[in-house]
Amino acid sequence: MKLTLNRDDLFEALTRVQSVVSTRSTIPVLANVLLEAKEGHLHLTTTDMELSVSTQIPAEVSKTGMTTLPAKRLFSVIRELPSQPIALSVDGKDSATLECGSSFFKIMGLSADDYPEIPEPEQNQSYSLDPAILKHMLKCVQYSASVDETRYVLNGILFSFNDKKLTVVATDGRRLALCENEVDFPAENDLDMVVPAKAINELIRNISDEGTLKLIAAGNQVIFEIDGMRLVSKLIDGTFPNYQQVIPAQCEERIAIERETLLHAVRRVALVTNEQSNSIRLSFEENNLQVLSSTPDVGEAKERVPIKYSGPPMNIAYNPEFLLAPLRVLDSDEVYLELSDELSPGVLKSDISFLYVIMPMRMQ
Repeated sequence: MKLTLNRDDLFEALTRVQSVVSTRSTIPVLANVLLEAKEGHLHLTTTDMELSVSTQIPAEVSKTGMTTLPAKRLFSVIRELPSQPIALSVDGKDSATLECGSSFFKIMGLSADDYPEIPEPEQNQSYSLDPAILKHMLKCVQYSASVDETRYVLNGILFSFNDKKLTVVATDGRRLALCENEVDFPAENDLDMVVPAKAINELIRNISDEGTLKLIAAGNQVIFEIDGMRLVSKLIDGTFPNYQQVIPAQCEERIAIERETLLHAVRRVALVTNEQSNSIRLSFEENNLQVLSSTPDVGEAKERVPIKYSGPPMNIAYNPEFLLAPLRVLDSDEVYLELSDELSPGVLKSDISFLYVIMPMRMQ
């Protein structure tokens, strides 16, 4: 295997694929990136057996071939090289040499024969999506996915293609985030699937805001394709909870609040909370909202947020991080907090098709 390629192209490709690699795998070859030199390009693939990412870059290939090299080490080496052409050659024992300007490296690899094969799907349903819209939708919900592996189906995000809409939902049982957008697809392609959080994180990190993203559902796998990159992930088995039952059907009060003002107020007041007393209180009075916290042995804080409110006085406690999470990723000027009483779930909405259900905490 022998080729010449642009250092910046290789660095960008390794940036896309190397984060999938696990440093704790018991299978040595899974710590490597698979390199396939074909006519006119170099193809790179990494996998952890659940998720794989592949991409390709242009290259002048004088001898085709395959090998695997340590992904993290190769990434570290390429990151330090100057922006000059790289001459890469691999011998029959999977020993790779790299020459770039005055730099020379020799890196020992493993045979490509030991690398797991990524199966090609036979039957599938495909959807064309706007990558910028999908990226924003996923950012609006991903923080709500559970990290508790005892309810594994909640460790992912639900993709629901139904009624000419894509709805993405994440919940950990104490909060729920939902975002939807219109998508054109045939009625026979209605589908629900749960995509693991790791795949979602890689997708958000890698997709650009331009072009068209192709989503392919194939059995127990989902494939995302854009800009020469392909991400293949196993789906989570199990039935996602009926999220519609969690969303309150009606509310007594709907309060408009300036998003950034609320964000900064909650963030500042949360500075005097701790792990034992991790809650803040929203106190609603006529045309006035106070954000408060009081923690024994730590201190107390209070912020006033101007609002238009004419309902009864109400005091509700929330986990501050749960309240901050959606405020960070939304970009609307105003958000709307819908409340019924001090013990019922609150619903945060914005001017996009987004809602966030948050359970109150019991006040001390």
